[in-house]
Amino acid sequence: MFTGDVLCKQFGISETVYNYVNKIEREIKEKHFEKIDNIREKNQFKVIKAMQDHRLDYTHFYWNTGYGYGDPGREKVEKIYASVFNTEDALVRPSIASGTHALYLTLSGILKPGDEVISISGRPYDTLLTVLGEEGNEPNNLKEAGIIYKEIPLYKNDIDWEGALRAVSLKTKLLMIQRSTGYSFRPALTIKKIKFAIEKIREVYPNIYIMVDNCYGEFVHEFEPSDVGADVVVGSLIKNPGGGIALSGGYVAGKKHIIDRIANRLTAPGLGKEIGLTFGTGRNTLQGLFFAPHVVSEAVKGALLFGAVYASLGFEITPTLDEERSDIIQAIKFNNKDMVIKICEAVQAASPVDGHVSPVPWDMPGYADQVIMASGAFVSGSSIELSADAPIRPPYTAYIQGGLFYDHVKLSVMLSLEKMMEFEEIKNKIFN
Repeated sequence: MFTGDVLCKQFGISETVYNYVNKIEREIKEKHFEKIDNIREKNQFKVIKAMQDHRLDYTHFYWNTGYGYGDPGREKVEKIYASVFNTEDALVRPSIASGTHALYLTLSGILKPGDEVISISGRPYDTLLTVLGEEGNEPNNLKEAGIIYKEIPLYKNDIDWEGALRAVSLKTKLLMIQRSTGYSFRPALTIKKIKFAIEKIREVYPNIYIMVDNCYGEFVHEFEPSDVGADVVVGSLIKNPGGGIALSGGYVAGKKHIIDRIANRLTAPGLGKEIGLTFGTGRNTLQGLFFAPHVVSEAVKGALLFGAVYASLGFEITPTLDEERSDIIQAIKFNNKDMVIKICEAVQAASPVDGHVSPVPWDMPGYADQVIMASGAFVSGSSIELSADAPIRPPYTAYIQGGLFYDHVKLSVMLSLEKMMEFEEIKNKIFN
């Protein structure tokens, strides 16, 4: 029994859909997959070298209790992360609850009342707006703490570094760059674009901190923002660097004096990085990092397949197939609420966990609009595992990301087309 028979009989996929997806797959494999494999290989060697250079051994997977003083595993994790991201130091903890939490710690650790932070990559994604105090009125937001916030829109999907220079004031302490797209319909900012903007800004303001929100971008390129001049990079362990193995946590990597300030914010002044129980997560964190280059490459290939299939049906996608990718997200603009819901239902139906449930739009904390989210993951909320989500607002765009294995993403693409066959315009295009 060949693969097509298995899919058709076990998952209810028609031969027409199976053949359609495989035709698209052959085209993108020939054109794009070798480049992705080359990036994966370089990153895999980088991770292995960092682990070897720091003499990782099995005893570093042991853990202690209480305050966590002198935890050799915790210290080893952070040294390895610093090496992988080419920084002086790193803070990698399971007590960092999310990427948003890591960003909040970083901003509140660096900035003091009266300081100004400028987003030079346009409007940040929804949850960070709450942190900044730009939306909602949650206690302990940065505006309440006396932090001034400004933002500079992107110019033709690039950083307007000239506009950023004009916006800097005597109060400006930190410039913030969001590498990924959030819920905006644009390609992620490439390492080349980030590097160029940092260099231009450094020529005029060498002492202003530059922070990059690196969520969804790790290992998509052979270099990270910290390789091209960012003072600090921030991310989540249940996204790319956790490799689908890390159970929770976040990381901040950067200059040592910055990490010291952020660590004091996480624990307490004078305690910093010296305490903090890891609860035995060190092995998962490091094994996830070891898996990450391969897993990210699978996710990027899956994003390409999703994009290629729906572009062939006439839908607008970002990034396009020939644009350089800088995160794992594929956005598809449907201009149709029902189609967005259908694609999320299909991703959920393909999931190994909770594949029997159906996602519905709901009032998700931190978001202004209802959000539908499909995520049948082994680690709850893991965005490196295949998921799809969308704010329920025009132009009704679905954001698809992750996939530990390309085969899983391919199954999701096929199931999504089966659901889309309910729409006559899609059915006609596939059969024609």
